[in-house]
Amino acid sequence: METEARHYTGTAAFTIQQPSRRPPAIVSSGIWTPSRPPPDPGQRFPHSSDNRSSRSTTPTTPNSPPTTQTRIRGRAPAPHSAPGSRRPAPSSAPPPAPPGGRARSEGGDVSGRRGIAGGGGPDEMWLKPEEVLLKNALKLWVTQKSSGYFVLQRRRGHGDGGGRFTGRLVGALDAVLDSNARVAPFRILLQVPGSQVYSAIACGATAEEINQHWEWLEQNLLHTLSVFDNKEDIVSFVKGKVKALIAEETSSKLAEQEEDPEKFREALVKFESRFNFPEAEKLITYYSCCCWKGKVPRQGWLYLSINHLCFYSFFLGKELKLIIPWVEVQKLERTSNVFMTDTVRVTTPNKERDFSTFLNIAEAFRIMEQLADVTLRRLLDNEIFELDPGLQDPTQITKRDLEARAQNEFFRAFFRLPRKEKLHEVVDCSLWTPFSRCHTVGRMYTSDSYICFASKENGSCNVIIPLREVISIEKMEDTSLLPNPIIVSIRSKTAFQFIELKERDALVENLLQRLKEVNSSNSVHCNNLQSKNQNTPVFTSTCVLGGCEPGSPGMEAAQSKDRSECDKESSYLLNAEALRSDFHQSGMAGLDFGKSREQIKESLWDDHFVEYGRTVCMFRTEKIRKLVAMGIPESLRGKLWLLFSDAVTDLASHPGYYVHLVEASMGKCCMVTEEIERDLHRSLPEHPAFQSETGIAALRRVLTAYAHRNPKIGYCQSMNILTSVLLLYAKEEEAFWLLVAVCERMLPDYFNHRVIGAQVDQSVFEELIKEQLPELAEHMKDLTTLASISLSWFLTLFLSIMPLESAVNVVDCFFYDGIKAIFQLGLAILEANAVDLCNSKDDGQALMILSRFLEHVKNEESPLPPIGNHHAFFSDDQEATPVTEIANLIHDSYEKFGDHSVEQIEHMRYKHRIRVLQSHEDTTKQNVLRVVIPDVSILPEDLEELYDLFKREHLIRCYWDTVGPAAERHDPSRPYAEQYRIDAQQFTNLYKLVSPWTCGEHTDILAERTFRLLDENMDHLIEFKGLASCLDVMYNGEMNEKIKFLYKLHIPPALTEDERESQSPLKNPLLSTSRPLVIGKSNGDAVDYQKQLKQMLKDLAKEKDTKAEKELPKMSQREFIQFCKTLYSMFHEDPEENDLYQAIATVTTLLLQIGEVGQRSISLGSGSDEFSEDLQAQASASDHDAVFSDTVKTLQRDSQSSPVTEGDWTVSFEHILASLLTEQSLVNFFEKPLELKPKLENAKLNQYSLKTNGMSCQSRSEHTKLNTQ
Repeated sequence: METEARHYTGTAAFTIQQPSRRPPAIVSSGIWTPSRPPPDPGQRFPHSSDNRSSRSTTPTTPNSPPTTQTRIRGRAPAPHSAPGSRRPAPSSAPPPAPPGGRARSEGGDVSGRRGIAGGGGPDEMWLKPEEVLLKNALKLWVTQKSSGYFVLQRRRGHGDGGGRFTGRLVGALDAVLDSNARVAPFRILLQVPGSQVYSAIACGATAEEINQHWEWLEQNLLHTLSVFDNKEDIVSFVKGKVKALIAEETSSKLAEQEEDPEKFREALVKFESRFNFPEAEKLITYYSCCCWKGKVPRQGWLYLSINHLCFYSFFLGKELKLIIPWVEVQKLERTSNVFMTDTVRVTTPNKERDFSTFLNIAEAFRIMEQLADVTLRRLLDNEIFELDPGLQDPTQITKRDLEARAQNEFFRAFFRLPRKEKLHEVVDCSLWTPFSRCHTVGRMYTSDSYICFASKENGSCNVIIPLREVISIEKMEDTSLLPNPIIVSIRSKTAFQFIELKERDALVENLLQRLKEVNSSNSVHCNNLQSKNQNTPVFTSTCVLGGCEPGSPGMEAAQSKDRSECDKESSYLLNAEALRSDFHQSGMAGLDFGKSREQIKESLWDDHFVEYGRTVCMFRTEKIRKLVAMGIPESLRGKLWLLFSDAVTDLASHPGYYVHLVEASMGKCCMVTEEIERDLHRSLPEHPAFQSETGIAALRRVLTAYAHRNPKIGYCQSMNILTSVLLLYAKEEEAFWLLVAVCERMLPDYFNHRVIGAQVDQSVFEELIKEQLPELAEHMKDLTTLASISLSWFLTLFLSIMPLESAVNVVDCFFYDGIKAIFQLGLAILEANAVDLCNSKDDGQALMILSRFLEHVKNEESPLPPIGNHHAFFSDDQEATPVTEIANLIHDSYEKFGDHSVEQIEHMRYKHRIRVLQSHEDTTKQNVLRVVIPDVSILPEDLEELYDLFKREHLIRCYWDTVGPAAERHDPSRPYAEQYRIDAQQFTNLYKLVSPWTCGEHTDILAERTFRLLDENMDHLIEFKGLASCLDVMYNGEMNEKIKFLYKLHIPPALTEDERESQSPLKNPLLSTSRPLVIGKSNGDAVDYQKQLKQMLKDLAKEKDTKAEKELPKMSQREFIQFCKTLYSMFHEDPEENDLYQAIATVTTLLLQIGEVGQRSISLGSGSDEFSEDLQAQASASDHDAVFSDTVKTLQRDSQSSPVTEGDWTVSFEHILASLLTEQSLVNFFEKPLELKPKLENAKLNQYSLKTNGMSCQSRSEHTKLNTQ
């Protein structure tokens, strides 16, 4: 939405974050807490952007002098303090006072976010060294100082008074392009002697600032550079020094670089005045940038609020306002165009918008991505989506909350933890790894219930420690060899040693507090179970792999005793063992080779457990990934699935929970249980375990219990296949918790009726195909075929399309590596069939190729007998298909496509979730239009525009609704036509915008009556079809249809009793019943309306006799008066206003007289035959009064069937229609053609302004009332 105006508005400030409302927490250069910005998700998560090997090049504490590891012949450089540092260097002479600089990070972005309003400049800052060509730079820059290695320059047009044409031209160019030089017109270059290529290392807003940097370089670096012999060493040394300063600023001053509240308040005032949103539309942050209109950039300010992306520009006397609701964004991506190398492109249904020249494009894009994701899911995916507690109130969302959400999402995805886990600290540290006999550098992540560790080197070592497994957390003595160490001891008599922990005391204190809370919640849970006398087995993750816990004697006996007691008390006998143990014994004779392979694998795993641990707290390295890829032994598969998914922690934390769910859910009948019963016998029917009641009953209990636990998901097809495989390798209760882990955190949003999560991953898979298999993507232009084929791959983890003995190996990899394993295996399958797919002629042939290939993926090492796959598409091959070994296929997937990180996949999910949700909205729209179009005469393109207005009206209420939960009116689970509904106030707003019947102040009343008429089920909400049918009558209906519609608006239920009682009868000369029924025209001719009316009544009487439809109730006098008021208000400002008023006066007088005649006939004629005879005698006395004779007969006949009170004044629809037809001007008014398109175009421009102005007036009114009180 764009509007242009011609008034001047001053410029706004640079990027400002909204000040946080939370109290400050512990701030340290080594610990990130929620009260400070988290580590940049744009960096490779979860590792630090600066590696530990260069620790000596980056000061580890504030104000420490910069040093370097670059070798210098003769002597090392003396340490000195750098700009931005505050601690004096450990030298005898104090260093010069630091200028307090800000560091600029990747691509010249400013890590400090302080802004200057009204054309000021940023604080002086160090820049990441970037090469510039001095030959070209001299045209735009003037050299002021130079030394052997450094050059200080000033931008042309700055400081020369603007008198020179060149300076003015450069200044104008900087303003148009929003160049950084406009706010930082001074810079320092690193000069390489004998080369035309220089590197920018610092910039400043004033001469004083840049001179401070110059002096620091002269005093601290210039004398050092003379000891180098190699020019490349000089460049490397200086660049390393500058990068160290940047790293120090980034790591140690993030919490100190808070925004100036005054600057943000100034930006907020400008945002409110420029866009006039209600107070509920909270500004998150804003940035200076350019918006490209074609090839011309418009410099302005990008405002990011909770519901909208807004851009404002005032350039060359023209004002540009752009408002893009996040919910209308279809694509959000970083891209490049001909003029700019890095832009943010925002795609909506109608346009693409490019924004560029951000000071920090990475941060801006990250916030935009988060806002789009949160808003779209909150408004369009509210079926199962739940926001984090801190984001549930949109008016309380801050920029820091969004950054914390991004980090929480990545943290939970990386370690595959429950959604409730909240990240608290991220600490650089080193962990003692016994298998490598050294400390491994990485990061510690702490949350509500976990301590996690990830090594700096991706995949080198990860550890997940549930707090419920922790016995103690202790601080050790600080030594030079073990600086700041802590020891975390767990139940399996194992300890983890962390060292180099900054802010150790505060960290340990926080961990101990959370450990206390975890233990307290566990004890409360156990006490509650004991109070109910429901003894259930208590499991701990330390005893999952039996026989390996030296510290838990008697645990197995205790568990078996508790289990037996639980089974006695439970009316349902649960399976105490995996189904595999009972049903895999038959048919295994003669498989000695498979058994020997299993024994070898078990031996390898036993050796691994000894070295790396065998509990959930084991060291997870590349070695275990290789073991998993080979296939987990049958005897360990279920137990390792529990450990890798951390379902073992859920199992141990909820003793007896599953038993209670089974007892609460079994025996109940509902739609979900019917679906479960229907699919029970379709779950691995070829397997003997599910040919017996034992397996079927266990599957029924698990699926029903989960549906009872999570009614938002309930039951979804493919859950039965997955659960049946889980039951083969895990005990029944363990299978339940494995299902919880898969549905709720490993495959989020997969299992619901719209399978949003699976479709998102399909889109991600398409992108990966284009990236990894470009030749296949080039041949198959439309990848949706491959995506649709792959849907079952994601939903069932290949269990439905591969032989079972092969598919379980895929499940092994999935539980260890998550969805990443499915992506890379899918790519390996496509690559193996790339040639055949490229030669395929149609989609069916491609489907056949992939299906046959997957059917012939075998597992020669499996000890199990081959089990047929009833899900296979083709069982009789016309030609021999080569067999593929599953281990080789998995190995190829890791080797060729295993380089995608969790962070990359999560970023792609963000991007494609927008597209998937919008495609669902488009599908809903097309289905609604398909239903409505046959019933109306509105053009399809106009109907589509009307639907967009209807939906936008619903969303506007969701944005700023303070009265009721408008978002709940959007229910994706309802039929398409009922997903969006609006209330009376929203309908009134739309009515004002698109209705052709403008009635001035009477419009609101007419809109309310129309709403009541359309609200047939009395739920105070109407659907789009109601609005479309209403407007179809107004714009395309015949005159009798329009009059009938108006008639219905003035009788119940549209006209309420309160309205009828509150309105007094009109007292107007035009409504006098004593006026003659013969009207003289201006030319002297007279028209006898009595004769015309007589004939019309006869025709209507005949029509009424033949009509089968239900008659409309008669209209009382008060209702008729309201009807007349509406007609009068409709004619206001019409070109034929005078003629229409005269005509309606005539018709009204006629109808009042008819009503009076009817009133007399009903009140007296029914009780006195004499009155009837007299009335008929009067009627026969004159042909002029013949019409009244027919009127009386008609009214008498109608009165016998009409439920009206004796003596009431009434008039029927037929009388009103016949009377209106006597006036040609009225006929012309109701039959003139009306255009809907201009109304729709105007509504698109004014829908927001109508709402915002109304809410602003309401807000001001309420504010005034509060002040007066």
